[in-house]
Amino acid sequence: MCESDPVNRDWEERVAAAWGRLDDYAEDDAAAFRAVIDGLVAELPAGSPLGPFEQACAWDSTGHSDRAVPLYREALARGLTGYRARRTRIQLASSLRNTGQAAEGVALLTPELDAPSDELDDAVRACLALCLSGLGRDREGLSLVLGALAPHLPRYQRSMAHYARLLVEPEDTAGAQDPKDPAAQAR
Repeated sequence: MCESDPVNRDWEERVAAAWGRLDDYAEDDAAAFRAVIDGLVAELPAGSPLGPFEQACAWDSTGHSDRAVPLYREALARGLTGYRARRTRIQLASSLRNTGQAAEGVALLTPELDAPSDELDDAVRACLALCLSGLGRDREGLSLVLGALAPHLPRYQRSMAHYARLLVEPEDTAGAQDPKDPAAQAR
């Protein structure tokens, strides 16, 4: 079975419903939520990459990044593709950062900056920024976050994108004033 050919729509809907109820579980009852996910995973064909993906998400969402990391790796190794694979790389990078392996998170997400664009682009940049910050590379992280935020602003989009670039690239002309400076636009 490949990711684009899920077990069936009913299974997908039951998984979505389980995730929709995550907040109904008390913090001390996270094991009960994981058991629901494990039950759904047990219905999958042997070797399905969806199993370790869903289990990793369950461990991660209940505060156990350390338990999620090997499961995310397994899902990718089993051939998870497409949207879920991109989600897996984002979530794995976050878990790696949480477990003190931010450099590996940076290595995992950097190629995603050049991947075909989708709704996860900003999540890639946000998580990569956190990994960079974990390595003391705050300017690079801030540049990514500002660059991701700029298109969503009602004004100052060009200037914020420019400033994001300047955080990591030297300005060509020292002291040159940006004609799209927010202060100039505010007048």
